[in-house]
Amino acid sequence: MANQPLVSIITPSYNSSDYLSETIKTVLSQSYKNWEMIIVDDCSTDATEKIVNSYLEKDSRIKFFKNKINSGPALSRNKAIEYAKGRFISFLDSDDLWIPNKLEKQVEFMLSNNYPFTYSFYSQIDEKGVFIKNIDNLPKFVTYKSSMKSNKIGCLTAIFDTDFYGKLYMEDLANRQDYTLWLKLLKKYDKAYCCPYILAKYRVRNNSISSNKFKLIKYHWVIYKEIEKQNFFMSVYYLSNYIISKFYNQ
Repeated sequence: MANQPLVSIITPSYNSSDYLSETIKTVLSQSYKNWEMIIVDDCSTDATEKIVNSYLEKDSRIKFFKNKINSGPALSRNKAIEYAKGRFISFLDSDDLWIPNKLEKQVEFMLSNNYPFTYSFYSQIDEKGVFIKNIDNLPKFVTYKSSMKSNKIGCLTAIFDTDFYGKLYMEDLANRQDYTLWLKLLKKYDKAYCCPYILAKYRVRNNSISSNKFKLIKYHWVIYKEIEKQNFFMSVYYLSNYIISKFYNQ
């Protein structure tokens, strides 16, 4: 553990009491031991606080903060990044899961290859935890340009090295806020590398914004035009590529 760099795990939560305990347990079961899990609750009205408190009593590596007002996932994640003390910043939403050797595999992959930003393969599960499919056809690396056309980085798999980047933050959008951070990272170093193992499980929820492909088009347009400052024609170009990738290649 003394030789393991500290990994900060960024976990926003909002009314996820049905899944949160299982999510925390997948962190506790990590073979890599030098981590801190920073949970930022966004004014949940369920049993979230009670569940987290039961783990706080058992493990000091888990940190818990509460927003004073409902602020959305981007600001909750950004607050956790502010509090983070680790060299590596990783992400795990309160309804997703990690494989036990996730951090061990991916941090070693980064250190041995000197990669400052990585992602991995993952599986999709439904709300009951039933396997849907593997997302294991991802490219060996992505660049800023390729990511503008199609985002291949699952948030629950991403890790970046603050020794290289410092701390960078997400834009305040209701959806695709993680994508804005990937683009910031890729503008500073134009490659993110894939650790070619299935290291996480993404829970597909029927009521999530990200399950509605048409709503996502609006968010991508805002990212291209207003955040990435592309002109109208380039924004149309990137959005067209995104639509083709999302609707026809998956």
